[in-house]
Amino acid sequence: MEELRFISRDQAFAIREQFGTPVFVYDEATSIRHAEDALSFPHPYGLTVRYAMKANSNASLLNLYDRLGLHIDASSGYEVERAILAGVAPEKICLSSQEFPENFKALYDQGMSFNACSLNQIDRFGQLYPESQLGLRFNPGVGSGGTNKTNVGGPSSSFGIWHEFLDEVRSLIAKYRLKVFRIHTHIGSGSDPLVWQSASQLSLNIVKQFPEVTTLNLGGGYKVARMADEIGTDFQDIGAPIRDAFISLANETGRKIHLEIEPGTYLIANAGSILTTVQDIVSTGTEGYSFLKLDSGMTEILRPSLYGGQHPLIIIPQEDTGRTANYVAVGHCCESGDLVTPAPGTTDVLQARELAESSIGDLCVIEGAGAYCSSMPAKNYNSFPEAAGVLIRANGDIKQIRKRQTLEQMVVNEL
Repeated sequence: MEELRFISRDQAFAIREQFGTPVFVYDEATSIRHAEDALSFPHPYGLTVRYAMKANSNASLLNLYDRLGLHIDASSGYEVERAILAGVAPEKICLSSQEFPENFKALYDQGMSFNACSLNQIDRFGQLYPESQLGLRFNPGVGSGGTNKTNVGGPSSSFGIWHEFLDEVRSLIAKYRLKVFRIHTHIGSGSDPLVWQSASQLSLNIVKQFPEVTTLNLGGGYKVARMADEIGTDFQDIGAPIRDAFISLANETGRKIHLEIEPGTYLIANAGSILTTVQDIVSTGTEGYSFLKLDSGMTEILRPSLYGGQHPLIIIPQEDTGRTANYVAVGHCCESGDLVTPAPGTTDVLQARELAESSIGDLCVIEGAGAYCSSMPAKNYNSFPEAAGVLIRANGDIKQIRKRQTLEQMVVNEL
């Protein structure tokens, strides 16, 4: 069975006593270690690590990564504003967005950089800022991800400028006398390292088409081992051939290209957990299942319902019997899809887990929940409030980083 990653039994009960459940719990020491791993990514001519803040946009975490020297990858104008509010300098923020913000000029004039993600975005940028620098996000023609929902490259993806449209790109660049300083590609999250390396070479081929480019951003998430039987990405293994490819390009062209990467899941996924309480246990008979009903669910962790995402579950019993039992864990929403333990690769097939024998009132820790959980919930479904969040500091102190939402806050915008 899975073991606790960073929360001790005593900490878990103390956190519930002070903050209630469900509550997100993050570990500063793990976050720092993962950031240091990212900053060691092999690179011959300079490296910028951008935190993909859509993974988790809490201000305390943004501030932590900013202090560690990471920059920001923003996916919307609102994320840009949120990062600035958290204290990140605008010049450390790069926007790559499906939507061209209506307040783009106000954001850009503060100093952020920009990757145009479509021909239309190049045109709109050129109208506002002729003779200026910009980045271009291309779809390199291949993609990879844990599911089609996390694959953002290839012909079935709308992300980026299709790589065959170089003539149209050059026409717009010439029309507005723009200078392309960065090429950006992104193929997906949780991707196959071999596909990622192949896409990197395709991206370098695009760089060759733009002699003035000085930076290549190789976007895309890295496989994170949430479950014990999964193998995560090793930055040194995946980065070595990419470093060699950058050196080969320099030997061929004399161009020493600066590398950018933009991890999100890698940094925070296994540095975060959801602390929940077993609020009920029901059975559907000898031919059915034993269900653990948690006081959390898709309102905090949508990945199982959306992707069939797998997360370790650890029961912290009030009284340990030493026995185990098989349970299907479900959430608190009135929704059949609020399933915490689907079978791998499915969203609706139940799969029981062998867990410590549980009683009502026991704690259940959902591990690997730092990324795309707090930032991607079925918010306020069934009118459940947003959960609180706490950070375990490197010195062991517990710091609250988000208050539990109140009903008054939930309905404040209703008329």
